[in-house]
Amino acid sequence: MKNTLTTFLKLSAFALFVMTASCSFEEVVDPNGPSVDGVLSGSSKGQLNELVVGIESTLRNGIATETTASGTMARELYLFDADPRNTIDLLGKNGISLDNNSFYSTAQWSGSYRCIKNTNLLIEGASNTEAVNAQELAGYLGFAKTVMAYELIQMVKSYGRARIDIGDPENLGPIEDGATVLTFARNMLDEANGDLAGAGGSFAFNLSSGFSGFDTPSTFAQFNRAVAGMAAVYDGDGGAALTALNNSYLDLEGDLMVGPQHIFGLGGGDQSNGLFKVNGENGDQIIVHDSWLNDAEVGDTRVTTKTNVRPNPQAQDNLNGLNEINLYATNTAPIDIMRNEELVLLYAEASILSSSFQDAVDAINVVRNAAGLSDYAGAMTADALTTEMLNQRRYSLWAENHRLYDLRRYGLSNSLPIDRAGDQIFNVLPVPLAENE
Repeated sequence: MKNTLTTFLKLSAFALFVMTASCSFEEVVDPNGPSVDGVLSGSSKGQLNELVVGIESTLRNGIATETTASGTMARELYLFDADPRNTIDLLGKNGISLDNNSFYSTAQWSGSYRCIKNTNLLIEGASNTEAVNAQELAGYLGFAKTVMAYELIQMVKSYGRARIDIGDPENLGPIEDGATVLTFARNMLDEANGDLAGAGGSFAFNLSSGFSGFDTPSTFAQFNRAVAGMAAVYDGDGGAALTALNNSYLDLEGDLMVGPQHIFGLGGGDQSNGLFKVNGENGDQIIVHDSWLNDAEVGDTRVTTKTNVRPNPQAQDNLNGLNEINLYATNTAPIDIMRNEELVLLYAEASILSSSFQDAVDAINVVRNAAGLSDYAGAMTADALTTEMLNQRRYSLWAENHRLYDLRRYGLSNSLPIDRAGDQIFNVLPVPLAENE
């Protein structure tokens, strides 16, 4: 059986994307039917720029599924809809195992690799054309490598491993363990940062409004350093994380909402925000896990701003909840890629790893105070501060595909509650069946 990567990476032609004036994505096909080979050698600047838009568009692929699947496994939420696998498989009802050929296994894997393949095409295409000068080439490379590294990190979070080498669809590289993938991603981010430094004052391409403020080589480099800081923290390297974050858009005194975003639209070929749910709706709703509500500190405004009390409790498959998601106002509302609030929490974690406990407390207090809570008053030890930092991540980053990985990397998955007798705890998604070696 040919695996799914081989199937969709071996394309004789590919869809290219253009941005409309309203900043939504619309799919169009070049009337000349450009082949992959045509883009890899002698491509025009226009073709490269269409690939950039395609990369940004496919970067959104699989977000809703990975968020609800990991959120369910991490007991953050339930997705009550028509598919029983959301309440059976993901919670291991009656001892059932996860299915490596189901949507929750395949959606993010294929979505992320479509984006990664586009970054590979851009890197090779920009490197093998005379249509761009050295600075323009550096801009294309810096952008593509940063996005590729970001996607590989997401794969580690969800699957614990990933395939790095997909250059030759007929001879794909092995699926590597998480530590190897993180090392690769960190090196690629450093390469990308060097490329961005040599890219001059502007890119040869346009990014969507989702990257407003991060759409030049120097400002996009701040995003690159934010991702590098995240990767270093995940790799347990506090010192490198602090260095990277200090060169990002981290701002302990600034707006916590600042950062790049995924944007959505309703035009042809575009996609809507799959995490938006109509308030009070029955039959298709993201329900808050009771433990998230019960464990919150009194007065934490994140509880009342991120969720709504339902007009009537909702139940499905012997599960129930009183609150529903309230993160997104409409089906075209943006989703944060990395906002300053996450960077502040990464800075706190990196400071703990570096034994700079007062710096960690200062960062934690920024997040606590923004949520209406008083300053941290616990012990100044690594264990106590780690517990507090993880708790603030739990509430600040709720339903954003962080909690499952946070618990796994700190060996805390078994602390999760069991909702029904016979349920199981899973802390990693299975690699799709067709990808198994």
